[in-house]
Amino acid sequence: MMKNNILLIGLGYFGQKTAQELAEYQQDIMAVDTDGERVNSVLPYVTNARIGDTSDENFVASLGVKDYDVCIVAIGDDFLSSLQTTALLKDNGAKYIVARAASDAQEKLLKRVGADAIVFPEKTLAVWTAVRYAANHIFDYLALDDQYSILEIDVPDKWKGRSVRELDVRKKYHLNIIGTKVNNVLNPDIDPDAPLHEDERLLVLGKEKDIRSLFRR
Repeated sequence: MMKNNILLIGLGYFGQKTAQELAEYQQDIMAVDTDGERVNSVLPYVTNARIGDTSDENFVASLGVKDYDVCIVAIGDDFLSSLQTTALLKDNGAKYIVARAASDAQEKLLKRVGADAIVFPEKTLAVWTAVRYAANHIFDYLALDDQYSILEIDVPDKWKGRSVRELDVRKKYHLNIIGTKVNNVLNPDIDPDAPLHEDERLLVLGKEKDIRSLFRR
């Protein structure tokens, strides 16, 4: 696995979780926050850490921004600071900037000052929560883009006892079954001739509207 040098700025809950997840991939991480307690909390997961204000030009210049493959601006409680930080990273030669946003307006401003990619933690969680709990037949959800998703669902009543080949799922329903689960154990090797059972869950890739149509009475 190739290691990236990552500059992670902002160590609230989202930033701390990002540090922990990046550590699982054995990345070299420099973590930065104005709060010493937050910095101390991520020391087990990062390579280096500094306390400082990244809306200060001199401090950002001292970070050696050009040495990092990716700069992540995870500041969530002060958008002005996030905007200034992103602009200063760009001015100091950042190769690739990922910035956190809470709205489309923030996304436009962050991209205008130099962000290459935007993440929406709150929006992503809100969509997941709505999809997951709006229907009792959906158990997990992953959006791939504006149209396609992977959902973990119950076996629809009209599919029970019938095989994937018999149902002709791809042609008739415009969906792909990419796995099944029984007792929370994933099986990606689907037997197209095996009947689907009530105690199974399906991992289905397709358009959300097509998936939801399976459960309309």
